Amino acid sequence: QLQLVESGGGLVQPGGSLRLSCAASGFTLDVYSIGWFRQAPGKEREGVSYISSTGGTTKYADSVKGRFTISRDNAKNTVYLQMNSLKPEDTAVYYCAADRYVYSGAWSLAEKYDYWGQGTQVAVSS
Repeated sequence: QLQLVESGGGLVQPGGSLRLSCAASGFTLDVYSIGWFRQAPGKEREGVSYISSTGGTTKYADSVKGRFTISRDNAKNTVYLQMNSLKPEDTAVYYCAADRYVYSGAWSLAEKYDYWGQGTQVAVSS
């Protein structure tokens, strides 16, 4: 069974950092591109970041550029999202998604991804 599991969420003060992990089971991630998405209450799901299967291409939403960094360790079958300088507006449920065929030009379109994790809550508040 193909499964993605996110972890690393929590409550952090503004300006703080968190590192989210997206671990795969039942399949190897090394041929999949990965997207991170988030959804805040009352808002649509939005693309946060993307990394190609090789790690050679990364993308970021304008709202997180310079603060978030996506990376992958294919040996550990895991993708990471390092989030620094967190703001209250980063509060959301964060999801990772995988697909073999999504290309970088469509990275932020949720419908392009076949596999999704269950999400991890990130709350930024003082």
